[in-house]
Amino acid sequence: MKNIRRDSENNIFAGVLSGIAKQFNWNTTLLRIIWIILTLTPFPGLIIYLLLWIIISKDNLQ
Repeated sequence: MKNIRRDSENNIFAGVLSGIAKQFNWNTTLLRIIWIILTLTPFPGLIIYLLLWIIISKDNLQ
C-alpha cells in the first residue's frame, strides 16, 4: 500500500487531493476538477473527502 500524505505545500482546503495527486503522479488540477464534478452529482464526494481528511495523515512539512 502506498503511503499517502496530505500535501501542506500545494493545498487549497486540506491537501487531500494534492497529496493523492502527488503520490500517484497525477495532475492536481485535473483531480480537483473531477472531484468538483463528482461532488455536484449524486456521488457522495464531499463525504468521501471528509473521511479521507480524517484518515490521511498530514506531511511533516510546514
